[in-house]
Amino acid sequence: MAGGAVAAETIRPLFSAERIAERVEALAREVAASAPHDLVIVAILKGSFIFAADLIRALHRQGLKPEIDFIFLASYGAGTVSGNEVSILRDVETALAGREVVIVDDILDSGRTLHFAKALLERRGARSVKTCVLLDKQVPRAAAIAPDFLGFRCPPVFVVGYGMDLAHRYRELPFIGEVAKP
Repeated sequence: MAGGAVAAETIRPLFSAERIAERVEALAREVAASAPHDLVIVAILKGSFIFAADLIRALHRQGLKPEIDFIFLASYGAGTVSGNEVSILRDVETALAGREVVIVDDILDSGRTLHFAKALLERRGARSVKTCVLLDKQVPRAAAIAPDFLGFRCPPVFVVGYGMDLAHRYRELPFIGEVAKP
């Protein structure tokens, strides 16, 4: 393509902004019903940042006052297939010993990233570590893990939007859609 232009992908909506908002509110009710004490939300960056922001506001509406921290883990790079290695690009700053932690992630697919994060935070002495994922992609897992709180089951397709990207694009979409190459 001339001038460095990139062929545009087609994005087919899977989960509307309205469905996502309803499910986030329901997830907040589920987390609140688990009666967490001294709660820390740890959002896995970058993909979960929009989901985590909406979820913590919904948790506030449920009367919870969690502390919020972030961990930046990488396993994808600029591609569409999860790699075998998980690396910490930015670690949490909050002391987690004795605290109840809910890890928030955008999508569970291979399971490597979420398994890595959960094991890491458990080793740091958290009283409990639960997981909350927006999407559970229906693919074989490389690591045995299931979410404690789940937004939606997702078909085995590459998705973008609502914080999730393809080579750093499409995070801004208010819905979640399947990437279909033209």
